[in-house]
Amino acid sequence: MRKIIKKIIEAITSRDKKSDSDVSGTETAEGGETSKAAPRTISLENLLGISKEPEQELELRIIGLFSSVEEEKIAELIQVLLYLNETNRILPEGEERKPIQFYLNTYGGSADDMFAMYDIMKDVMQETEIHTIGVGKVMSAGTLLLAAGTKGKRKIGRNCRVMIHNVAAGNFGNLPNLANELEAIQQLQDDYITAMVANTNFTRKKLEKLLNEKVNIYLSAEEAVKYGLADEIM
Repeated sequence: MRKIIKKIIEAITSRDKKSDSDVSGTETAEGGETSKAAPRTISLENLLGISKEPEQELELRIIGLFSSVEEEKIAELIQVLLYLNETNRILPEGEERKPIQFYLNTYGGSADDMFAMYDIMKDVMQETEIHTIGVGKVMSAGTLLLAAGTKGKRKIGRNCRVMIHNVAAGNFGNLPNLANELEAIQQLQDDYITAMVANTNFTRKKLEKLLNEKVNIYLSAEEAVKYGLADEIM
């Protein structure tokens, strides 16, 4: 987006320079004296129609996960979350803190990166509300991130598909190493269940029963609200 805006500015600036070279660079002042015309300048604010008045400043506090839950994307989202939370910290005392809107449309991905995002969300939410919005599909690792938003501020699209399942992994090697990896995966599964129970209406017994079916469990938007992964349907 920034590259596109930069190209637009360069194109307009180039056009204006050419236009200025085709006309006289002087204008008549009082008393017949001449002076150079003030050069035209174009700012990003003017180009986008953004006022510099504080009460009219454009401030986007929206982030989105429209891809897999993977290291590079989660790193970007975490940096933005921390930055937006910092802008709340520097607000004058008594001024209302502004929430962050977090849109999700994902098939899921890495459990480790899911927990990285989850932990940062919980830390940020001590000072800043995060309003989660699920659209299209919210599956696997994405379901915990949807549920992790500020209670009462979690929305879901009427046609959004939600899917939960067991933690999946694969490995190879000698038997002792495989046994060790299996233990680590089981711990990851237990952590996932604990976090889901803490953020939804699922009891541990109910969630474990669903996961023990060993298939993908699909929920409608209505069921997602019923089980507490979201609070309302858009």
